[in-house]
Amino acid sequence: MDAELKAFLQRAEALLSRVEPLLPAQRPVLDWTQSLAARWVRDGRTGYLLPLKVELDLRLDDLIGIDRQRDLLSANTRQFVSGLPANHVLLWGSRGTGKSSLIRALLAEHSVAGLRLIEIERDHLADLPRVVELLAEQPQCFVVFCDDLSFEAGEGDYRVLKSVLDGSLERAPENVLLYATSNRRHLVPERQSDNDNWQMVDGELHPNEAVEDKIALSDRFGLWLSFYPFSQEHYLNVVRHWIGSLAAQAGLDWEWSEALEKDAIRWATARGNRNGRCAYQYARQWVGTRLLAQP
Repeated sequence: MDAELKAFLQRAEALLSRVEPLLPAQRPVLDWTQSLAARWVRDGRTGYLLPLKVELDLRLDDLIGIDRQRDLLSANTRQFVSGLPANHVLLWGSRGTGKSSLIRALLAEHSVAGLRLIEIERDHLADLPRVVELLAEQPQCFVVFCDDLSFEAGEGDYRVLKSVLDGSLERAPENVLLYATSNRRHLVPERQSDNDNWQMVDGELHPNEAVEDKIALSDRFGLWLSFYPFSQEHYLNVVRHWIGSLAAQAGLDWEWSEALEKDAIRWATARGNRNGRCAYQYARQWVGTRLLAQP
C-alpha cells in the first residue's frame, strides 16, 4: 500500500510540474504607500499593475533650458496633487529634449505629496477604463504615463483611443490624469491627400473631415507643451551640468575648457543631433574615461 501511495504521489508531483508553468503567474501585492510607480501588464484578456522599483535621482533642476515647459508641467502637477482642477498633458517635439525625463523628475518632486506614476503602453490604452477603475478608490494621485504615443498612416487605433479617452478620462476620478509624450503634435501623420476634398461653401472654406478627425485626438489633452531642438549653446550648458553632477558624485576634479567644449561638439556632430540625451551620454563617457585613467 505504501508503495502504491508513493507511486501516486510521484505521478501527481510530475503532473503538477508540467501543469504549473501553464497557470497564471502569482500577481504581486501592490502597496501604494511603499510603491511609487507601476506598469500595466497585459495578461490574457485582462491585466494587472506590476510594481516598479524607481530611483528618484533625477530632479527638475537637472533639466536645463526647458524652464517654461518645466514650470507649466510642475504647476499643473501641483494643482493635481493639491486636489485642484488640472489638465491631461501632451508633451510633443524633438527626440531627446527631456519629455520623458520631465515626467520622471515630477515623481521625485511630488511623491511625498502623494503622486504615483503608472506606465502604460500605447497598444494597451484600450485597457484604460480598467486601470482607472483600479485607481479610483486610492487616496494617492496617479499620473498614467504613455511614452511615445503616435500612430502610423493607415492605423485605425487612434479612433478607438479617442473614444477610450472620452469615456474613461472625461469622467475619470479626480485622482487620475494622463500624461503622454510624442514626436508629433497631432499624434497621427497628416497627408496632403487629406486636403484633396476641401470645399468652398458660401464663401467659407471647410477642411476635409479627415483632417478634423486626426487633430481631434490631441484635443483630448488640455495642456500642450512643445520641445524644440537644442542650440549649440543650450547643448553645451547641458553637457557642463551633467559633467559637473557626475564628477561630483565620483569625487573627480575637473574644469571646463575649450578642448572639452570642442570634444563635446564633435560628439554631437558624429551622432547627428544636439539634445539632452546626447549631452548626458557624452558626460557619462567623458567622466567614465577620466575615472578609468586614474591610477
